[in-house]
Amino acid sequence: MSDEINSRLAVLIDADNANPAIVKGLLAEVAKFGVATVRRIYGNFTTPSLGGWKAVLLDHSIQPIQQFAYTSGKNATDSAMIIDAMDLLYAGHLDGFCLVSSDSDFTKLASRLRESGKRVYGFGEEKTPRPFVAACDRFIYTEVFSATPATGQGRKQRTVRELQQDTELLDHIRQAIDAASDDSGWAHLGSVGTIITKQAPEFDPRSYGYSKLSDLVRATELFDIEKRDKAMLVRDGRR
Repeated sequence: MSDEINSRLAVLIDADNANPAIVKGLLAEVAKFGVATVRRIYGNFTTPSLGGWKAVLLDHSIQPIQQFAYTSGKNATDSAMIIDAMDLLYAGHLDGFCLVSSDSDFTKLASRLRESGKRVYGFGEEKTPRPFVAACDRFIYTEVFSATPATGQGRKQRTVRELQQDTELLDHIRQAIDAASDDSGWAHLGSVGTIITKQAPEFDPRSYGYSKLSDLVRATELFDIEKRDKAMLVRDGRR
């Protein structure tokens, strides 16, 4: 985690496929992964549809990259963002990239950046096509940025019954525990979270209404959780 927090990151935003209301939450989330040394946003800011971005760019030191639509039906914004990302990659001074878009056109870019050993964090709405989500190391749905400061929750908490009926969630947790556990069946919760994220880059406890993985796992009432020597351990309750 200490290495991640000092990582130098480029935040590249597709203005056509992102909402200006997410900026504050976006940058707060990026800060968990590293330092946003590059902040750029791409779009045709002469169009009324992108007018909402102008008010937030200066406040958050985001550099607008104006891209005119030279041909109707062609997305020049995507091309400009991809070219910039590759230029930044070859410059060699960054550790990772934050790609902010719900557009599947960036799937190949995410894969290419990862092939070059860079961490890739995707940010987009829940409508984002699965191939782009899967191409990232982590993918954060921007709906979670509507979380309230008091509860840390962006949506209603799933009930015990709803969680116990979510077979995909339970499979992720159980498989991760099995992979990380010792002979007694206990596994470090941090390791479990890491394994789940590798299997499902979009996994986020906040999507279920819980601010932390420990709260989500405990809420299912299907797993044993204990704290030992400042470490949180978890075990399948069926054991």
